[in-house]
This record gives sequence, C-alpha cells and structure tokens, in this order.
Amino acid sequence: MRKIIFIICALFLTQCRAEVLTQCRAEVHRILFLGNSITYAGKYITDLEAYFVTRYPQRSIEFINVGLPSETVSGLSEPGHAGGKFPRPDLHERLARVLAQTKPDLVFACYGMNDGIYLPLDEDRFQKYKDGIHWLHDAVVKSGAKIIHVTPPVFDGQSGKHPGYEAVLDTYSNWLLEQRRIGWEVADIHWPMKKYLDDRRKTDSTFVLAKDAVHPGDEGHWVIAKNILLYLGEHDAENAADVKALLKTNPNHERIFELVSQRQALMKDAWLTATGHTRPGMKTGLPMKEAEQKAREIGDQISSLLK
Repeated sequence: MRKIIFIICALFLTQCRAEVLTQCRAEVHRILFLGNSITYAGKYITDLEAYFVTRYPQRSIEFINVGLPSETVSGLSEPGHAGGKFPRPDLHERLARVLAQTKPDLVFACYGMNDGIYLPLDEDRFQKYKDGIHWLHDAVVKSGAKIIHVTPPVFDGQSGKHPGYEAVLDTYSNWLLEQRRIGWEVADIHWPMKKYLDDRRKTDSTFVLAKDAVHPGDEGHWVIAKNILLYLGEHDAENAADVKALLKTNPNHERIFELVSQRQALMKDAWLTATGHTRPGMKTGLPMKEAEQKAREIGDQISSLLK
C-alpha cells in the first residue's frame, strides 16, 4: 500500500511539474541570473539564450546576467581577500536594487562556490550559507518573481588546492537539493558536473573542467547549461555534445550564437553599472539607454537570421 501511495505521489508531482513549466514558458519574459564570477563569465547563459532564441523564435525572452565576481550570499569574506584590496561583495547589499530595476519574472540563483571561503566544512559558515539562501529565496518570492536555485558548480579537489573544499560544496549542494521537499525549485548542476569530470578522467587522468579548480571553461559551462535545460524539460539536450549541436537546425546558427554572445557581453556590464555594486575593478558598462539601443539593433539582426 505504501509503495502504491509513493507511485501516485510521484506521478502527481511529475504532472504538476509539467504544468508549472508550461505556465512558466508562457508567462516568463525576463529571466535574471544571480551568482558570482562563474555566472558573470556568462557562457552558460549565452548557451541557454542561444538555445531558446533558435528553438522558440516566436517567444520574446530577455536573459539578464548580473553575476558579480567574488560575491557571496552568506556575507562572508576571508581575511586578506584579493590581497587585502577589498572584502568579498555581499548580495545583501544590492539585491533589492537589482530586483527593483530588472523586474524579472524568473530568477536563477547560483551561489556556494565562494560561500565556504575555500576552507574545510564549518557549521557556522554552513549556517551563514543556509541563512543567506533562505533570505534570497524569500526576497525573490516577495518581489513577485519565481526562483530556481542552482547547486554550486563542482570544485576540483584533484588540483590540490584548498584541501577539503570539494566536500564542502558536496554538502552545500545536498542541502540545497533537500529543499525540494518544501517546494523549492532546485536545478542540480553540481553532481552532473562531478560525474562528467569523473567519467572523463577514467580515460584521461589529467582532464580538467576548470584549470584553476574553480572557473570552468566552455565545456564546463555547457554542462551547466545542459543540466538547466534538462531541468526545464528540454530533453533534446540530453545527448548533445555542446550547444552548437542543438543550434544546427538553423543554417545561420553560428552567426546567431555570435550575436547572442555580443549582446550578453554588452548588457551584463550595463546592468551591473546601472544597478550598482561594491566590487572595485569591474568594467563600466554603457548607460542603459545606449546599451538597450545597441541590444535592439543586435536583436534585429538575430530576427532577420531566424526567418
């Protein structure tokens, strides 16, 4: 009897999830990406946008990247960060402005990599991360937007740097996935990245996704994008070796991808400058009106290639 109830519940949740995603696609026009330097690098966001631009050309969805290098959601910063030049930026300082100015319908939030401060697991630091994630969740929901949390990318312990930190991100990821039980949307990229890394090392022990153990290259960003797509029900991403394999249905896919990349690079700096932050050394973006005009011109070029 218990097994039957479990199966019924599983089927019900699957059906509800499909309905939520269908509704999400219909209602979402602005998607905001929050995170640290991996999100700021933005390759996985470009992959996602290029996919949706070519696969759903009739939809108008704006992909807004406001990832900020070094940032945490925990509010923690190690002594002497950046050679003592500045403490890690804290999302608490800017989130209200970002939400007010971008007015997203959906938020993807990826934190954790910096939140353990590259030290072994500590309950106080872990609690700060959990508190920060709960605060972030509540703030986004209160704004009227939906939120999908993303588990932190994998830290490559084979590098020999920061012993024990690989296990910290395993723990943070597992905790975040557990929040699905209370109804949170959580897309897992951590464990798929870890499996991908382990599988590749079975044939090449020197293989890496991130040369510095933290920041993945294009291949790692594709693993992130792919697993977000799968979470959103885009199952044709399952066997794709890279994003270009999914874009080939359009003969102009290479130029479209290039234009999407240009627009992403233009707008992420414009949005960061417009919304403000405390991190020194960031590129100053164009004023929003000028950036938006250039983005529209790029959009017109993309539209002409989709016909």
